[in-house]
Amino acid sequence: MKVFIAGLGLIGGSLALALRDRQLADEILGLEATEARAAEALACGLADRMVSFEEGVSTADLIVLATPVDTIPLLAVKALNRVNSRQVVIDLGSTKAELCEVIEQHTRRSRFVAVHPMWGTEYSGPKAAVHGAFAGRTVVICEQERSDKDALHLVEQLFRSLEMPLIYMAAEEHDLHTAYVSHISHITSFALANTVLEKEREDRHIFDLAGGGFESTVRLAKSSSKTWVPILMQNKYNVLDVLREHIHQLQLMRRLIERDDKEGLQEMIDRANSIQRIIH
Repeated sequence: MKVFIAGLGLIGGSLALALRDRQLADEILGLEATEARAAEALACGLADRMVSFEEGVSTADLIVLATPVDTIPLLAVKALNRVNSRQVVIDLGSTKAELCEVIEQHTRRSRFVAVHPMWGTEYSGPKAAVHGAFAGRTVVICEQERSDKDALHLVEQLFRSLEMPLIYMAAEEHDLHTAYVSHISHITSFALANTVLEKEREDRHIFDLAGGGFESTVRLAKSSSKTWVPILMQNKYNVLDVLREHIHQLQLMRRLIERDDKEGLQEMIDRANSIQRIIH
């Protein structure tokens, strides 16, 4: 199988490595935004050669869109304009509603499978790609009923070969849940980093005193704005909804602390501890 990956950063590059490691691709064609990143992707072994978007779409069996989410809808349309009845197009973006709405009426919509591997790190670019990234991680397939059976089967078999459990969702349902379990984590991390940078003027004190708890909480603040601004804008209304609840919870804790309400604080923390039932 010949695979074309547009965007060989963290997610697209890690998929390229997984395809190589599992010998699932005979040839990997790549596309990157700049010559420097293209050279980096080749040096990291993420592609056999770099090509134009038009060449990649016209020659590959599987077309993978792994660019920032605000660029994916237009690229999806451009890809579907060129593919035949045997080619398959997928995306790896973490928002789906806008994408699925844009391609909904396309005559070749059935050759598209909307995919979101639930994995990532705070790093970006071709050098961020890692081996074994996806094993054991869930992959979400959205609107599977709109994809041709052969296209869906190819994608399902591909991700099963990478040892990824599959779940299926509507696009809107996916965006709602990712706002709560993924996007809010990044917003919180960005806000916490800015809080500390605003209040703690001595960089050395941050470095010397920050323990493992702070590091793990603020780790996501190192994530690229080029990745996350488009995600937050595309999932705006779900993100605003979860932010309202998050701010409400912070205000509750603030009031309890102001009132020296130890019992109330203990109750809130104990309730939060119950997430151990879900996340070990």
